[in-house]
Order: sequence, then C-alpha cells, then structure tokens
Amino acid sequence: MTQAQDAAERIASLRSEIDAHNYRYYVLDEPSVPDAEYDRLFRELKALEAEHPELITPDSPTQRVSGSALSAFGTIRHEVPMLSLGNAFEEKDLLEFDRRVRDGLADELVSHNGNDLFSQTAEIEYTCEPKLDGLAVSLLYERGVLVRGATRGDGTTGEDITANVRTIRNVPLKLQGRGWPDVLEVRGEVFMSKAGFEALNERAMEAGGKTFANPRNAAAGSLRQLDSSITAKRPLEFCCYGYGRVEGGTLPNTQYEILQSVRKWGIPISKELKLAKGAQACRDYYHDIGERRDGLAYEIDGVVFKVNRIDWQKELGFRAREPRWAIAHKFPAREELTELTNVEFQVGRTGAITPVARLKPVQVGGVTVTNATLHNMDEVERLGVMIGDTVIIRRAGDVIPQVMQVVLERRPADARPVAVPTHCPVCGSEVERTQLVKRGKGRESVSVGAVYRCVGRLVCQAQLKQSIIHFASRRAMDIDGLGDKIIEQLVDRCMVKSPADLYALTFEQVIQLEGFAEISTRNLLSAIANSRTPVLARFIFALGIPDVGEETAKLLARTFGSLERIQRALPEVLIYLPDIGYEVAYEIHNFFEEEHNQNVIGDLLRNGVQVQEEGELHPEFAGYATFADFIEKLGIPYVAATGAKNLAGHFKTLEALITADWLDLSAMKGLNERAKNAVRDFFSQAEYAERARMIEAQLREFGMHWESERTQVEGLPLAGQTWVLTGTLEAMSRDVAKEKLEALGAKVSGSVSAKTTCVVAGPGAGSKLTKATELGVTVLDEQALLDRLASFEVS
Repeated sequence: MTQAQDAAERIASLRSEIDAHNYRYYVLDEPSVPDAEYDRLFRELKALEAEHPELITPDSPTQRVSGSALSAFGTIRHEVPMLSLGNAFEEKDLLEFDRRVRDGLADELVSHNGNDLFSQTAEIEYTCEPKLDGLAVSLLYERGVLVRGATRGDGTTGEDITANVRTIRNVPLKLQGRGWPDVLEVRGEVFMSKAGFEALNERAMEAGGKTFANPRNAAAGSLRQLDSSITAKRPLEFCCYGYGRVEGGTLPNTQYEILQSVRKWGIPISKELKLAKGAQACRDYYHDIGERRDGLAYEIDGVVFKVNRIDWQKELGFRAREPRWAIAHKFPAREELTELTNVEFQVGRTGAITPVARLKPVQVGGVTVTNATLHNMDEVERLGVMIGDTVIIRRAGDVIPQVMQVVLERRPADARPVAVPTHCPVCGSEVERTQLVKRGKGRESVSVGAVYRCVGRLVCQAQLKQSIIHFASRRAMDIDGLGDKIIEQLVDRCMVKSPADLYALTFEQVIQLEGFAEISTRNLLSAIANSRTPVLARFIFALGIPDVGEETAKLLARTFGSLERIQRALPEVLIYLPDIGYEVAYEIHNFFEEEHNQNVIGDLLRNGVQVQEEGELHPEFAGYATFADFIEKLGIPYVAATGAKNLAGHFKTLEALITADWLDLSAMKGLNERAKNAVRDFFSQAEYAERARMIEAQLREFGMHWESERTQVEGLPLAGQTWVLTGTLEAMSRDVAKEKLEALGAKVSGSVSAKTTCVVAGPGAGSKLTKATELGVTVLDEQALLDRLASFEVS
C-alpha cells in the first residue's frame, strides 16, 4: 500500500470518527471524548489534508469556512414555500385552532373513530416544541451532503447563505447513517444561546466594538456576514423543526417520526419535542415550558403545535400564507416602565393621522424601545395618557411595542395633554375627523370615528409618497428597483404627483436623481415599463383602496372579471361577495366615486397601463342573488329573513312588490301588520324604490340576478356537477384546481356523497378516496384532471 493510500484511509477514518463525535456532542448531548482528544483528532486531520490537498472534499469537518468573503448574497427560490405560522396569544385562540382542525378533519375523525366523533379518541395528536427566537433557514442535502443554505426571506425567495451555515458546528456537512432521501431539505431555526450571546457581547465590549441588543439580532446579524470567517467565530446553533423538498425517497407519515429520523441522520432537533393528545395536553405543555422558560439555555417566545399526521396536514392545507395545521402559541408579552417624552403624529397612505409615543429608551424583552404605537385618539383618550407620564410598555406578541397603561401616581405636575393637530404636520391641510355611516333597516345614522385624516390627499407629500410606495410594492405593481428613497426624490422634486406620473418619466428626468447613471436609469425605466401589464387583482390592490387587501382585491377581480364592473359596482351589490360587509362595500364604492381617483385611474390607462386577465363574471356568482336575500338586504324595518322569504314567494317580482297596495299586502300571509306597514312606507319613498330598481338592474346586468342562473350556468361544461379534491396536487395547488373547476361551472365540495360527480385524488388521499370507492364515484388522479381541463380548453 502506498503512502497516499495510507493517508486516504486515515483521513477517511478521522472524518468518520470526528463526525461521530459531533453527532454525540451536538445531537445526543452525550460527548464521548474530552475536548482535548477531539482537538487532537481534528489537528491530525487538518495536517494530513495539508499534506494531501487532492484528498480534501467539501464535506470534510475542516472545510466549514470558505476561502474568501462574498461581495453580496445571491438569491434562492424555495421550491416549497417557507410559510409563516398563525399566532395564538390566549388560550381561547389555541382552543379555537383545535376546533378548526377538528372541523376540517370531521370526515377523517368519524372514519378513524368508528363513526363516533365525540369519542375521546377523536382528540387530535399534536407535536409540541418551543418556538426558538432566531432566524428561519433551509438546508438542502443531496445524496447526504450539504449543498445549500438559505434564509426564509419572503417565504418564496431567500438569500443564499451556504458559506455561513457551513460554519455552524452542529450542522452536519454530511448526514449520518442511512435511509435518507437523495434530496432532503430540512428547515429550522438558527439561534444563539443565552451564554453564547453574553460571551459574544463581552468580547465586543472588550474590543470596543458594537454590542447586540438580543440573541435573535445577534444570530441574524451573524448569518448575514459576507465574510463567513466572521460567522464561524459566532456561537450559532441550528435546530430542525420541519422539512421542505424531498426527492428520491420517502419520509415517515408523522411529524414526530420525521424529526426522529432527521435526528438519527445527525441533524439536531429540539430536546423538548413531545406529543400531546388534544387541546388540554397542549395547554399543559405550554404552561410547563412557560414555567421553565427562564431556565432554558436559549430564548423562546412561545410554543409551536402541529398536527402530527402528515396526511391530515395535507388534508387541512393552507390559508393565505400560513398552514391550517400548525399554530404558534406566543407567551405573554414582556412589560417595562418608562417615560413618555412626546407624542408626534404621522401621516399614512390614506391620510390617517396616527399618534406615535416617543419614549425614554427602555429594554423590553431584550429589545431597546424608543417608540410605541398609540393606534388612534380614541386609544389616547381611553388610556388617559399625557406627555410626561410614566407608562407601561409591552411588546405585543414580542414584536410591536404598545403603551398599555399610565401610572397615574407618577404623573408629574407639568404633564401636558395630547392635542390633535388642526392642520397636517406635513402639508398644512386641514385635519378632519372621520364619520361612520351606519346603514340598516332603511335608515342611516352618523357618528364620529376614531381616525383623523388630512384632507390634502395627493397634495400631501406624505400621502403621495406612501401611496406610490404601496403602488410600486412587490405584491402590487412590482416595480423592481423603485425603492422608498427614489420615490421620496421623485416626489420632492415634483416629478411625480400621482402614480400615473411614473409611466411618463423620461430618461432625462431619472438620470438627474441622486445615485443614478445611464445603466441604472435604463434599468428603472425598463422596470416601470415591464409593470404596465398587471393582472386585474394586482391593479386593484395597487390602487390602495381603504380596507382592501390582497385577498379582497383577488375576490373583486375573480367575481366581477373587469375593472369597469368593479368601478361601477353598487355597495348593495358588493355585499353579496363573501367577507365584504357594508362598511368595506361603501369604502370600495366611494373610492371609485371620487373624482381624483377616477382621474388617476384614467391617467394610468392613458399612460399605457393595460390590465390583464379581464373576463366575465365568475360562474360561482351567476344567479347568486335570491329574491328573498335581495328583499332582506334592502333593510326594510321589521322585515327579517322569514318575512323576506314570504314576500318573495307572494310577489315574485320587485316591481310587483314596489307597486303593491294595501289590499295586496293585507292578503298575504306570514307577515305581521307592523312589517306590512313598514313595507308600504318604505316603497312609498321614491328614493328607496328607485334605489331598489337600480340594485336589481345591476344584479341583472352582472348576471347575478335570481333569474340569471339558468342562462348563465347551464352552458358551462361542468354545470350541475359536484367535484371533490383530496390529497396533494403537485402540478397546481388545490386552490388553482378549484378555480379552474368552478370556472367550468362545477361546485367544489369538501365532502364526498352519493351526489358527488368526481373525486380528484392526489398522493396522501385518505377517507374521502375510500368513501368515493365505496360509493362507486368516479376517481381521477392529477394527470387525468389536467387532461380533462386541457380538453375543455381545446374545445
């Protein structure tokens, strides 16, 4: 055997031995050799690799630090999104979460428990683990070797921090044992222990450097060092709590077993991981960890509960950007006393004047707090807060500082009341208090609101800046590179006076801005040009309609199908949409009624913005309004659901109801005299009768009228059919599949019955597939669904 062969064998043996010691030390917490022996083995390996550099491999324990600093982080797109968790702050929130889970798994629980839903065995089994206060990261292993590390970022795209995660001592560069998939993405938290944090700050103080405010900031700052040799000196640790992408192998069918497998492969998991059956056991775990919180070696801000069964996780699915099968139960916020030194007023995108408390700096839960929210003037009045008061500050959910209470016994003699400015602190326009208009039973009542607004609108630079920042944001028009500082320059230099002006900017204007040269100017103008074709939902969201977020914008776009119909929709028609009440309906309607908003939209379209994905009314809302619902929604005094149903059945048409005389009304049954009088009085007022006619006319025009159902839906290929989606769909999400099926006229149900037309079953399909088989219902896999959808597109 040659000297090189001897060295190769010894290197392999040392690596295996060091990896085994790392596993026992970092994962099992059972070190098998003294530190001195470990250091001796490490030095020997390092010396051998120096003599034989051709034998160095990326997964060697000596290769944790890259050779040179990066100039910038690259980006990584998460193939499986890294979602955030919903929060529970009180026990009732946890109980509500458990109820939602049980409701979502009603069919499965009945099947699982022998049709006895109320059996004790119907309780859901959850995994429980502390919520570490660190930074979420993803680690990707290919054939057992670490090839990539990434931050969570926005959940879809994160930063490539591979060089830095390789320096974390308890992150294995190569997996232990066997049985892992060819491609395995694990997810977890990078954090810093309390002892490590204190030692790091002590070293910084001795060196005259900057200290960190808390362990989380220290961990995040350490991971974002462009020089991985700096990261290597920081006491970082990793703890796995889940997984993402998996290829070339399978994982166990429960969350708990998956984490135990990960642990066997050398990746650390929480030593506090436990199983709990039912909400009460989860509460017990939460209180136990809470009592031991200060004694733990690391900072935590709550407990995470997850449904243990993976097939049930898939069945529950996701909502918005969080899973329905997991929740973070946060600990009560930390509180401190400090002095309120002043109250300043900020102007928001919609002109709202918001009071902000300026505080004497104070540490709250490890973070230095200098400002706190006061929400609005009603909150100021409720608290009775005055400038100069000593107040109790809480970091609500360990995130947002709030003023919770005034310590009256410490109020100084020179304390001053908080006064709302009469004029906008930014533009000098008048400040008005909002009015709340409550509509119901044919009447309107007006009361003052809690919000004060600057009436300057786009004349106010604060509103204009915030409006354009929102307009250009990633989830709105997504104008890449148009950041806050650039927008401030454009507004301050009067180059942009409305969002529409962005599309009229010239090369000569942009190149004048600070920090711009020829290439950066062309890049920005190109990004603005590329944003000219937004889909309808993005465009509606970008307009910044009060109380209209992304989901409401998507609902408006999906329902009405065109900007023109959304602009004209009456509030009484908008309220037919799910989750849109009267107040939001009037906000939407009033926004499009205002002349300056009409002008901005007109200018946007004239400047080349072309809204995409416009079409017809969504089939789900064809014939959506019933005559009885229509009558009830008119708000006639003393006419509720039953009375409205009886009126609809008797009169059949709106015109017959409007023109009904006393004899017509007195002849009908199911309505008392007081209600009959109210109906006659209501329609005797010309404005109410005409308004009712307008609403009906628009329902008919939009295809939502009760007489529209037959002509609107019957022609669709899947009209009258009921489909069920179960299991995991890989080519498209279940939400997208649902939208496509509904667009073809199908009703998509959450349960299987004899009336079900077809069940689409992906991997992990459970009791719904079983029930479909028993009932003889047609079952398609995802590919068959795609083929079916494609056939309709061709035809």
